Amino acid sequence: LLSFLPERSNLAGVRHILLVLSGKGGVGKSTISTELALSLRHSGKKVGILDVDLCGPSIPRMFRVQDSDVHQCDSGWVPVFVDQDKSISLMSIGFLLEKPDDAVVWRGPKKNALIKQFVADVAWGDLDFLIVDTPPGTSDEHISTVEALRPYKPLGAILVTTPQAVSVGDVRRELTFCKKTGLRVLGIVENMSGFVCPHCSECTNIFSKGGGEELAKYAGVPFLGCVPLDPQLSQSLEEGRDFIQEFPKSSAFPALASIAQQILDGTSQQSS
Repeated sequence: LLSFLPERSNLAGVRHILLVLSGKGGVGKSTISTELALSLRHSGKKVGILDVDLCGPSIPRMFRVQDSDVHQCDSGWVPVFVDQDKSISLMSIGFLLEKPDDAVVWRGPKKNALIKQFVADVAWGDLDFLIVDTPPGTSDEHISTVEALRPYKPLGAILVTTPQAVSVGDVRRELTFCKKTGLRVLGIVENMSGFVCPHCSECTNIFSKGGGEELAKYAGVPFLGCVPLDPQLSQSLEEGRDFIQEFPKSSAFPALASIAQQILDGTSQQSS
């Protein structure tokens, strides 16, 4: 019994846990996790991001805190805060690597052990939302994450796809994964849905259009919305400018604000 006590206390103050999943790499899960965290923060919520992408931890860089260290406290690891008022906190293997170029060349059991430790040993304190950013796929890390979080009754999963058929096909497998593991699908987000020209603000569909919406219809799950590619936002990330400040001015912001609102509406219905 004693071995469960720290686990229970560290997630006890977390009201809702959301997983961001996709069967495909490169669809922008980390970007959506980051933007979703910022949108929820704009609604006055306290948010944590748990980055369980062990081979490609990009969350620390997106918040410009990649050089931060993780400290220990009595109840485990203290997450890294990205702002003065501590409204967004992060945990990632990126903070634990000695050098930024270190590769995580690990077999499954070692990865699974770290994920369990991330779930049990991070002192999140009080959070409205914990967003779990996952690697692509439906394998080891995903099973470990869902199993480790199951006792805390996660709210559900948001699936990210890009519009084209190849991506949608891979995300279908993720729907099957959610069904098999009993994870509720909160909805599908179509990312990189069109390109907003920085000069004339016209939106061009680079890939194709509507794949995410079609998949949501086919699967009978909510379609949460389309998020356009905003080159200015991408550039701010690339150049290490203040992405947090620039995000509300971006053309992706209204779409993400609407997605965040749908999640907030869903949680208020659930708790009423």
